[in-house]
Amino acid sequence: MVAYKWTVLSNTTLGGLLASLDGTILLIALPVILRGVGVNPFLPSSFPILIWLLLGYGVVTATLLVTVGRLSDMFGRARMYNIGFAIFSTGSIFLFLDPWSGASGAWALVGFRLIQALGASFLFANSAALITDAFPATERGKAIGINQIAFIGGSMVGLVLGGILASIPTLHIGPLVLPTWRLIFLVSVPVGIAGTVWAYAKLRETSIRHAGQRIDYLGNSVFAVGLTLVLIATTYGLLPYGSSSMGWSSPWVIGGLAGGLGLLVAFLVVETRVADPMFRLALFRVRSFAAGNITSFMGSLARGGMMLLLVLWFQGIWLPLHGYSFAETPFWAGVLMMPMIGGFLVAGPLSGWLSDTRGPKVLATTGMVIASATFFGLATLPTNFAYWEMGLLLFVQGCGMGMFAAPNAAAVMNSVPPENRGVASGMMATLQNTGQQVSLAIFFTIVILGLASGLGTSVHQALGAAHVGSADTAILGGIVASNPTGALFGAFLGENPMGLLLQGAALVPGWTPLSTSVAQTLLAPHFFASAIAPAFSRALGEAFLFAGVVTALGAVVSAFRGNRYVYGEDKVGARRKSPPSTAAPGPEPVAVKVDVGGRLSR
Repeated sequence: MVAYKWTVLSNTTLGGLLASLDGTILLIALPVILRGVGVNPFLPSSFPILIWLLLGYGVVTATLLVTVGRLSDMFGRARMYNIGFAIFSTGSIFLFLDPWSGASGAWALVGFRLIQALGASFLFANSAALITDAFPATERGKAIGINQIAFIGGSMVGLVLGGILASIPTLHIGPLVLPTWRLIFLVSVPVGIAGTVWAYAKLRETSIRHAGQRIDYLGNSVFAVGLTLVLIATTYGLLPYGSSSMGWSSPWVIGGLAGGLGLLVAFLVVETRVADPMFRLALFRVRSFAAGNITSFMGSLARGGMMLLLVLWFQGIWLPLHGYSFAETPFWAGVLMMPMIGGFLVAGPLSGWLSDTRGPKVLATTGMVIASATFFGLATLPTNFAYWEMGLLLFVQGCGMGMFAAPNAAAVMNSVPPENRGVASGMMATLQNTGQQVSLAIFFTIVILGLASGLGTSVHQALGAAHVGSADTAILGGIVASNPTGALFGAFLGENPMGLLLQGAALVPGWTPLSTSVAQTLLAPHFFASAIAPAFSRALGEAFLFAGVVTALGAVVSAFRGNRYVYGEDKVGARRKSPPSTAAPGPEPVAVKVDVGGRLSR
């Protein structure tokens, strides 16, 4: 058993690393991928492809996690985890081999990403449950801490690895030519295949299952459709609609949000009336479980969009201002994010180990307080910051995230009955992934609205300083100011948008050709960054202030989580009468109440 628990930890850590890494590796590598398949990322018709490649992965995982967790409790967590690894590896192979080009090839990549995300949902939903099954309560914090490094740290590693791979030229292996964009997807193929074979060979069922439970088809359907509508509507709210820079006024977006939220409310009613509900709402009567999940959701809501904003900041503003060409920015943006990974690697395992003996409350709450402070610190940085300031804040941010993640996850999993660990793991992962998706939409909205309000002034001032004539300034400035989404994605995609903007301006009646010297000034990498920096800086400040406030509220919730609680134990090593399960009732019904410490009792 000793050897087996480390097998479980190492395999689930590998699976978590791959699943989370592939969730973010496209953030920096996306420009190379789109150019590789022959799609112009600056065309309005490319925005849906761009959005779905970025966010579709998270939409699928968030939608399926609870369902997968429930099925795993019924049919076996190891079995469902193994199936997930196989599906994930299959999706990775399809991505690498995508035979099409142009828009067809890009949409094929979206479809294969969704297959990959289906497999990732099995990995996300079962990892924490398998570890909880394999490790005693006295070691779960340490084990889950290591696993959480894979899940959260993997998303950071994805940024760095995406930047590194995006900078590699086309690879020639004898007669075989591998374009750079295929290398980005190749990473997951051999590791995924090896992990799948290893999982099928070594993992076995140790979970408690109950015969006679039924699948909650109604609850699964209502939840899946409702959450999918909300997340898709949120995704399309980021796209331009009519004369508006965003789509929140679109009747389709409004209808999707209203319909999705209505179905989610109906889902809560359905779950109170079925014999074997998919979502174990009774678990939220346990304070440790409820506080841990709410805090985790709030942390994801604050943190999910931060990674994208930092990439935008580095690639679109800071690096060009410091003389880096747009072609170089994806690689260096990944490198400059590494202090955050370092902080997480330092604090994650240590806090998990400490939580086994000292409990999760102080560690998790302190981690949220530290993370909140770093958000407020980021909001005060100037656009053209000194890197040591940014590096220090990123390192401390990583430490705060690491201090929170492991103790909080261990506390949630320790608080549930063994037969419900799969659904509990799925519920926790669902809230995390949903928070991250909603966070991306919120951060995008804040930044785009901020750019829309301030971009016209900053661009006109920059063009005037470059000695562009008043008529040309009005034309070019109007094009930029009317499309803040294009300006944002231009900064993000690692290309200098001024060339395309000048081509568009030349087609407008009244445009006067620029002199060579003025054109060279506008096409210099630092010009576009300088032009959008003032408006972008104000928008960034607002976004980070929002994240800081949400994280601070999460710290307050964490502080009320109660003392250390392990299901069935008053304290580590001291067994007591086991409280009733939330599974299907046995022949002797038991009344359940909750004491002030968050424990279920008879």
